[in-house]
Amino acid sequence: MTVQGIPAGGYKTVGQIVPTNEVKFRENQNGMAVAVELLSEHTPGGAVVDEKNHFVGFISEYDVLRALEAGKNLNTLTAKDIMVKDRISITDSTSIKEAVKIMEDKRLLNLPVERDGEVAYTITRHDLLRAWVGLGLGGEFKGED
Repeated sequence: MTVQGIPAGGYKTVGQIVPTNEVKFRENQNGMAVAVELLSEHTPGGAVVDEKNHFVGFISEYDVLRALEAGKNLNTLTAKDIMVKDRISITDSTSIKEAVKIMEDKRLLNLPVERDGEVAYTITRHDLLRAWVGLGLGGEFKGED
């Protein structure tokens, strides 16, 4: 079986896969704008960054739902008010196997990837599953030889 666009020996590190989540929020971004972006991008969360693009927190759909459940008005909140301040992230050189383990152990749906001290993108469980199975976005399945 041959798949175009797959590195010889398959995917090994997070940096080799094409991410499907490039959503990032600024600390001072309006809470309602965050919710709308999560909905319009069909993603379960995104990294929160400061003015230098440094990772400061993460917002998931759960975090927005918790704020709403607590009776808070998203129009008066910022991303910084809603975000979880746990800074769990990986780098491009993290193995796919290690990324899966971190996501499983921490029960995460998304995992920010830092490059040179900045958030480059966020990988999802979908990205990792796709890489583990060996199918890249746009990869063309050719079948068995």
